[in-house]
Amino acid sequence: MNASVLVDGVIAAHVPADDRGVCYGDGLFETIRFACGRAPLWDRHMARLAEGGARLALPVPDASVFAREAAAVCAGLDRAVVRLTLTRGTGARGYAPPASPRPTRVVFAGPAPEIAPDCYHRGVRVRRCDLRLSEQPRLAGIKHLNRLENVLARAEWSDPSIAEGLLCDAQQRVIGATAANVFAVSAGRLVTPRLDRCGVAGVARAQVLAWHGGGEQRDLEMRELMQADEVFLSNAVRGIVPVAALDERRWPVGPVTQALQQQWALLFDAGMA
Repeated sequence: MNASVLVDGVIAAHVPADDRGVCYGDGLFETIRFACGRAPLWDRHMARLAEGGARLALPVPDASVFAREAAAVCAGLDRAVVRLTLTRGTGARGYAPPASPRPTRVVFAGPAPEIAPDCYHRGVRVRRCDLRLSEQPRLAGIKHLNRLENVLARAEWSDPSIAEGLLCDAQQRVIGATAANVFAVSAGRLVTPRLDRCGVAGVARAQVLAWHGGGEQRDLEMRELMQADEVFLSNAVRGIVPVAALDERRWPVGPVTQALQQQWALLFDAGMA
């Protein structure tokens, strides 16, 4: 089977209008990078999906189902990005979820985006977003479908020289970027914001923490971030992206960031030759 879009395992291009994912954002998703049919962070994606299902009381199919469908949609692509979406399926009008939900699976793929090498070698410029993230511990960390805060934050700028926007909560604590997690390095020590109140716990973030012996997950004030020796972003598709500038502050691409970039390249380039 070779298809670019599968809905519940069948080649299709749409879902029902009364699907709860469409109507209420009632569901979860994962965006997974593949290289020659391999997804090095697959287990981390499946673990987060399972955690999200438990939080939302949403039945999650066995990972083998997604693995089979992901392989089908990215067939023929050496470097692909696969999106898995799981909704609570169709239901009666209103917020009350169906007593016995029949989840909808949507799986599709496309070529991995081309990213300018300078982004990795010299770093990128970021800005501070005006939007403040709301706190909802029950949804914190998981990748649920309702991403309106991220959409509104990303709409704040159109300057192509700015690659990302940093997001804070109502108490001005740094949480992450619109589509990435953020790390600060000071005296060789790695710090990333805790995500038990809001934000998304990225699988690339989890991999970085594993490589670096856990690092520190705690509140991160903007002042501390600005004083760090290195700052970088992590994203499951883009990998490790150094931050070169925020406002008037400039950072080098430091040794910790470079070492993590090398580990990331080894993780994804194995088998590409």
